[in-house]
Amino acid sequence: MAILLQVRNLTVQYDSQAHEPLTAARDVSFEVAAGETVGLMGESGCGKSSVALALLALLPTKAANVSGSVQFEGSELLNRDERTLQKVRGAAISIIYQEPGIALSPVMQVGQQVAEIIHAHRGQAWKQCRAEAQSMLERVGLRDAERVSAAYPHQLSGGQCQRVVLAQALACGPRLLIADEPTAHLDARSQAEFLNLLDDLKKQSGMSILLISHAPEVQARLAGRLLVMKEGQIVEEGPFSKLYRSPSHDYTRALLRSQPITLGQNPLVPTAAVVEQPAR
Repeated sequence: MAILLQVRNLTVQYDSQAHEPLTAARDVSFEVAAGETVGLMGESGCGKSSVALALLALLPTKAANVSGSVQFEGSELLNRDERTLQKVRGAAISIIYQEPGIALSPVMQVGQQVAEIIHAHRGQAWKQCRAEAQSMLERVGLRDAERVSAAYPHQLSGGQCQRVVLAQALACGPRLLIADEPTAHLDARSQAEFLNLLDDLKKQSGMSILLISHAPEVQARLAGRLLVMKEGQIVEEGPFSKLYRSPSHDYTRALLRSQPITLGQNPLVPTAAVVEQPAR
């Protein structure tokens, strides 16, 4: 498969006036192929989100120093001008966060918020943008999309808001979706439905996904290949099933066995990687 995203020696440091710079990520290197779902897994504070934000130059330049290389479809993204990056964000690469409030304005109807993404990248007439936005809300499984389109975020449930954010992210057909803990605040049923939806949309569009989650069962559901991150560094990587059965690193073993993965009984039955319960 063709390489879509290539990250080499990505290092992220945050300035501190009181202490030495804090290194959130150190010499992180990985690739994401076209159509592939790669999981990035680690404990809270290990640097996963810093890596995700650095890929799209979303970290504050006055506080964060980013070095290394981030190539998307062969073009370098680090140190590019803001105008170039704005054309990439939301069109070629999109990102969704665990908290919909980061992406949604509380004072604007959600349909208009999706339409604005389409208008910004395609420059189509507003009537067409609104129609495409409503169609996108239907694609992400929001029933009565016309009513939802006219609603404000506070009038929707958390699960509905997360689907609106997904509609925003996919509205312009990105080749890569970065999903940063996208189910962290959803209940078990909503989480299962959201992951099933994401898997279906990936298969329909052929997009790639960088899935950031600390939950092994979420990674098992979607990720074919897993990157394990500890204290800012990738300590192990490989197919999910291989790492689950025979991890080389004790840290990987502890992460993957921190929650049970039960085949046939849990709504999140792994499909990207068939895993078995470890011998007891």
